[in-house]
Amino acid sequence: MPQVELIMPKMGESVAEATIIKWLKKEGDKIAMDEIVLEIATDKVDSEIPSTAEGTLVKRLFNEGDVVLVGKPIALISTDANAAVEATPEVKAPAKTETVTVQKELATAAVAESVSIERTSSTGKFYSPLVRNIAKAEGIAMQELEAIEGSGTNGRVTKNDILAYIPNKGKQSAPVEIKPQVVASSNGATHAKPAVSVSAGDEVIEMDRMRKLIADHMVMSKHTSPHVTSFVEADVTNVVKWREKVKHNFEKREGEKLTFTPIFIEALAKAIKDFPMINISVDGTNIIKKKNINIGMATALPSGNLIVPVIRNADTLNLVGITKQVNDLAGRARKGKLTPDDIAGGTYTISNVGSFGNVMGTPIINQPQVAILAVGVIKKKPAVIETPDGDLIGIRHFMFLSHSYDHRVVDGSLGGQFVRRVADYLENWDINREY
Repeated sequence: MPQVELIMPKMGESVAEATIIKWLKKEGDKIAMDEIVLEIATDKVDSEIPSTAEGTLVKRLFNEGDVVLVGKPIALISTDANAAVEATPEVKAPAKTETVTVQKELATAAVAESVSIERTSSTGKFYSPLVRNIAKAEGIAMQELEAIEGSGTNGRVTKNDILAYIPNKGKQSAPVEIKPQVVASSNGATHAKPAVSVSAGDEVIEMDRMRKLIADHMVMSKHTSPHVTSFVEADVTNVVKWREKVKHNFEKREGEKLTFTPIFIEALAKAIKDFPMINISVDGTNIIKKKNINIGMATALPSGNLIVPVIRNADTLNLVGITKQVNDLAGRARKGKLTPDDIAGGTYTISNVGSFGNVMGTPIINQPQVAILAVGVIKKKPAVIETPDGDLIGIRHFMFLSHSYDHRVVDGSLGGQFVRRVADYLENWDINREY
């Protein structure tokens, strides 16, 4: 009977595994080419996996909740029109010689069931779904996992680290120290996590999967990078007047609405070219200077969660090209249609807090980047206008730019000059320019 393996597809340069969230097809179901078979989730985005063949789903190789490596088969599809699903064989009672093995497996499963492995530990260490899955299967507790020396970036425990540890598990000369559940404060001191009381009438709402990922990522970023934020107030009157003048013709000619976001991204890309050491990542004691300028734009979802699709090589695009990508990515983000590639590879991030009416903000760095810019609401203000005939009082449009950066590698001079340069590009906007 001819069969085709349905493979866990590659989902971006940094995605090595995915969790099966929901099977949409049962064994024995007929499947058309490109019909959705299951839903998966990575630590970046949710996706749907379509069938690569027409036929019958004869075997699901993993269950919901299982973590599967990219490139591994996840199902078998028979292309034989008369295919039938083989009946599940009857489970026989184990022979006496198998009793010890079965009891051992049951004991291991019970230990695994009782083990709770958090995505991010109290000390800020991040554990991938694969590492957590192995730890649970082997009965490795959170405190024991914390003691494993990691060889990955920033001491992260990798698959190879935990597999190398397993053969020596239980052979330590001294028991593993059980660390108290503590969190670090900004001055380096530690304290116990505060107890949360629930009163009558309070509603307990469990975080959804994406909110848990965001929470872990934000805590990890604050543990990783000492954040500093510089502020600049920019006079964007020319930008406001120019957009108002051209937006109708722009939409008529290009078929795209022109918002302020593409304008901000163009100015940002120019400033990054002027200050390339803001476009870096940190790997231990090494600085990785990025060749490409890939700007992520923080996008609010209808659920209230946040996602950051990426505009690749933003410095090579004109304003029309940036606008098309901004509108496409924002639209697909709201519909839940982004792919893992759409949110991978960012080197710098912009967040428009002004869209919520906020004057300014102190954004948290999107790791492994080292800086992020928040743009505030544009407001009219009275201002002193210098002219050859003297100073005048006039109405101008102002906005705040808030630039947070990693003080390990970005000093105040670079961080301050960079955000000032972005403001300069906006303030000196040519009101007579073409698109």
